[in-house]
Amino acid sequence: MRSPKAYGVYAGPLHPLLAKELAAIVSGRALWIVLLLVCPLVGYSFVQAVSLYSEASAAALESPVLATSLSPLDGILVPTFGSLYVAVTLLFPFVAIRVLGQEKESGALRLLVQLPYRCSTLILLKLAAVLAAWAMVSIPAFSALAIWAILGGHLAAPETLNLLFGHSLYGLLVGAIALFAASISESSATAAIIALAATIGSWVLDFMLAGRSGLSAWLAQLSLTQTLRPFEQGLLSAGLVLGIVAVVCGLSALASVWLPPGTSLRGKVLRSVPYVLVTIAVLGAATQIGQSVDVTEDRRNSFPAADQKLLATLRLPLVITVHLIPEDPRYVDLKRNVLEKLGRVMPNVSVVLAGNRKDFASNSRQDTYGEIDYTYGPRSDVSRSTSPREILPLLYALAGTPPPAPVVGGEYPGYPFVTSADATWFWFLGALPLLIALSWWRSRHSPRVKFSSMAEGGQSWSQARASD
Repeated sequence: MRSPKAYGVYAGPLHPLLAKELAAIVSGRALWIVLLLVCPLVGYSFVQAVSLYSEASAAALESPVLATSLSPLDGILVPTFGSLYVAVTLLFPFVAIRVLGQEKESGALRLLVQLPYRCSTLILLKLAAVLAAWAMVSIPAFSALAIWAILGGHLAAPETLNLLFGHSLYGLLVGAIALFAASISESSATAAIIALAATIGSWVLDFMLAGRSGLSAWLAQLSLTQTLRPFEQGLLSAGLVLGIVAVVCGLSALASVWLPPGTSLRGKVLRSVPYVLVTIAVLGAATQIGQSVDVTEDRRNSFPAADQKLLATLRLPLVITVHLIPEDPRYVDLKRNVLEKLGRVMPNVSVVLAGNRKDFASNSRQDTYGEIDYTYGPRSDVSRSTSPREILPLLYALAGTPPPAPVVGGEYPGYPFVTSADATWFWFLGALPLLIALSWWRSRHSPRVKFSSMAEGGQSWSQARASD
């Protein structure tokens, strides 16, 4: 007679198990405490963001030229969700660990793995419950968006949804780290230490390697703090999304390997090696994918539409040699205003950093510091400018192509808006925490999914399947 697990990915209904995972999170104190802590944190960030945005808007109303620099993405969304990012990094691991850590400590895990489910199915459902927990933790930030819209503030759907998508991926990534930490630990306290070491350690890694080049720059991209920056800039990067999904899948696979109790340590290590190698390979491939979409309303990550269209037709290799150190503000401006935009629109662009601080310290290299060499096909030219207004005509001259005619109209108008969000303190410090407290009380007095009843349901299903 075949094992129930031989009939497919799982051999039992998923809804009782998913209900059990959701009930485990909702019935615990960690989720509700984090929710209560997030309320004042998000509220403070939102009120301060609205105050600063209103001050800038008041000046823009007197000088319309300043209005084009006012974007709700930078002024409202990023600061508000930045506080949620801090809470997810430091507090959310305690919520995610609960879905597995409590079962290991109570011994319920030994019963759970005997049900007709694969370990991978158990981990995936736990990850789904973690994502649902992230959505609940994000309720204060979602309410801030609703309040901004009610006040009359502007929200552009593409850039708003892109930012929400980035934060959901980040929450899923932190949850996957916490699940893996819980799978290799015998207690929730140890799992929390491991998860926080990974999240806080990524901050240290990003700080130490900021502005470096070569291998250090590649290692800096592995920092968790790097995952949200493109989304905050209004970019939807295919390589970044693939990398995050690869890490989440890899950590989930490793958690499923380390989940079953009683398996030998050597066997778990050997089974983990292929998943680690595949994850590293996919991560390496993801870093080579440069395709990204600019979803911002002001098109800040792209050249004007006419230039975008013409640059996309330049097929010869463009080699840009930069005689600047990565820490130089001019290189930062050049990278943000020109190099990254060229990489997204031209099919064959390569950037070379010529030398480091020690090389340029020598007298023979000081004269070339600050120069930027452009080589397009057989032609080349040199410039010291970091402005696209000077660099784009230089590239067109190298390609032998006349500059495109500027398109009249279509400029970003900006959205100056003067208002006050002080009254929202009653929501973030009063009404919303009260609703959360009432929901917490109701969850503690409502019927819960009992593990024993689920086990009996799984056994009866297995017996019915065997008799068939």
